Amino acid sequence: MKNRLKVARAEMDLTQEELAKRIGVSRQSINAIESGRYVPSTVLALKMAQVFGKSVEEIFFLEETD
Repeated sequence: MKNRLKVARAEMDLTQEELAKRIGVSRQSINAIESGRYVPSTVLALKMAQVFGKSVEEIFFLEETD
């Protein structure tokens, strides 16, 4: 799964640490999600979407190989 998390963070001028604190995870988790090493749970994806005021589909999307 691909994501636009880094772009969404930049639009709100949030660091990985700030986003992590808002949703209750570690900065390393945010880094792993951004780099595609970790796929977030549905609850975590919904929390991120809520922070950014976007739908989950605006942040996360499937690749052809998914």
